[in-house]
Amino acid sequence: MSTLSIVHWSNYLAVHAGAAATLTGLIFVAVSINLTRVLSVPGLTGRAAESLMQLFGVLIVSTIALIPDQPALALGTEILVIGLGLWLAQTMVQIRYMRTNKTGHLRRWLAIRMMQTQFANIPFCIAGILLLRDSPAALYWLAPGFIFSLVAGVSSAWVLLVEILR
Repeated sequence: MSTLSIVHWSNYLAVHAGAAATLTGLIFVAVSINLTRVLSVPGLTGRAAESLMQLFGVLIVSTIALIPDQPALALGTEILVIGLGLWLAQTMVQIRYMRTNKTGHLRRWLAIRMMQTQFANIPFCIAGILLLRDSPAALYWLAPGFIFSLVAGVSSAWVLLVEILR
């Protein structure tokens, strides 16, 4: 991947870094405002952690992609490792919740969360692999990862800010 092709993505990456940083801050505010309630409802600390990982993942991926003159091999490795780490950590949180779910949440509710995790993180892994293979399509895979991560993060923010009070 040439430096020139990364340059064409710099505005897109910068916008996502800013949006993800802002939304990550929103999650921190939501948790701090409702901390007692978050701690008292089983599974909500995991949900907050997932949300932070999704949004902070966008911030980290977009920020490392903005490092100037970075070789495709390095960027691909970084994105693949971050994508795999995010996927593994969030999946483990969800499996732990599924095993200890005593709140009676529907399996459909957990399935939606799990799908959001897959749709958010697998594109990062694909982008990393394609960068390692020097594919011109690699950076296009960041877009669905960013979009699904932002959607999942915002939906969790809604739960942590509004639904928690019902």
